[in-house]
Amino acid sequence: MRNQRTLRSAIEFSGVGLHSGNTVHARILPAPQGTGVEFVRSDVPDSPPIPAHISYHSAKDRRTRLVRGGAEVDTVEHLLAVCTGLGVDNLTVELSGSELPGLDGSALPLVEMFQRAGTVDQRIEARHFKLDQPLFVRDGAATLVALPADKPGLSVQYVASFADGAEAGGSLSFDITPEVFEKEIAPARTFCMASEVEMLRKAGLGKGATRENTVVLGDPEAHLRMTHEPVRHKLLDLLGDLHLLGADLQAHVIATRSGHSTNAQLVRQLLDLMQRQETGGLVKRASGMDVQEVMKLLPHRYPFLLIDRVIEVEGYQRAVAIKNVSINEPFFNGHFPGTPIMPGVLQLEAMAQLAGVLLLRKLENTGKLAVLWSIDKVKLRAAVVPGDQLRIEVETLRSKGEMGQVRGVGTVAGKVVCEATLTFTMVES
Repeated sequence: MRNQRTLRSAIEFSGVGLHSGNTVHARILPAPQGTGVEFVRSDVPDSPPIPAHISYHSAKDRRTRLVRGGAEVDTVEHLLAVCTGLGVDNLTVELSGSELPGLDGSALPLVEMFQRAGTVDQRIEARHFKLDQPLFVRDGAATLVALPADKPGLSVQYVASFADGAEAGGSLSFDITPEVFEKEIAPARTFCMASEVEMLRKAGLGKGATRENTVVLGDPEAHLRMTHEPVRHKLLDLLGDLHLLGADLQAHVIATRSGHSTNAQLVRQLLDLMQRQETGGLVKRASGMDVQEVMKLLPHRYPFLLIDRVIEVEGYQRAVAIKNVSINEPFFNGHFPGTPIMPGVLQLEAMAQLAGVLLLRKLENTGKLAVLWSIDKVKLRAAVVPGDQLRIEVETLRSKGEMGQVRGVGTVAGKVVCEATLTFTMVES
């Protein structure tokens, strides 16, 4: 165990985004304990901070993207890998654009900036998660396996083969310490295959890539900075994505041909397991609400009350609830006979009810109803079936006067099954 840590002084730098090609100015500031790493778009008016957490992850090719409300940040994995490798927990990162500067394509310049700024320990302990059971993700030829580890800390292994650069592949394994991260992983630059260059250009990617910041495997003019540089960079990306768990991980992670998408899937599984351990399954947190308390706020009753317990509430900003999906649900009689699936509109209704709990807790909303006004950015990603536990999380994007807007995400066993942005108007009961 260790205490949380932040920078001693601020860092400022500018550079070009590897994919966008745009010049962006960045300021990395110390942050209070418990803040986590937050990104703030200084070029987007009234932009809410975007936490570096898997809840805000949005799938995107070749990079890690975080989204909150109308703001997004791209290619955050190198900075987050530095936070993982050096054990830095709390930062505010201000950006004048949507993508972090790529610098030399590696994390080494950031490590050097962090070292010049210095770090300071804070008063509370860093969150820690010790994995106690194997987890795995498989997507085609890509696999990720997380295994329990007896010794403290995180160890990682990556196995890769590259058609355009056989000599660049292989397998590497490290026990992660600040010294190992700085020497063995941070200097590794991003890369692509020579056979992919034209495809990436057509997709509008790699506009800021040069021979100095990107290794092109199969290019006779390409020179590796260190042995197995692409494999090391894959480990760099993995460490950055693991930061989205929000806790120090004690485990041994083995990756084979995996990328950002499979990394995110593993983090969601880890988060689900960590939350189950912390809450004891269905045992609510101190900030939660049982169903009787929920019914004091909501007018909904059987068979239309679709949340069983609120397990976490953070002021008026965020709430988490669960819905245990039973075969006894009345809607399964007709949706569908022989193939019971929870209707997507009812998943959204459960999300809306939790949003109502969050919004109606405000004193000025006492005696009012939160009436759904619009639903945007809806995605139904997977079926919810009897026996599932639907975990719903909502976060307030805007709450002013009679209008409230929330972002909701539903997961089952760490996998996102639904998401949407919901807008409400408050009316007299």
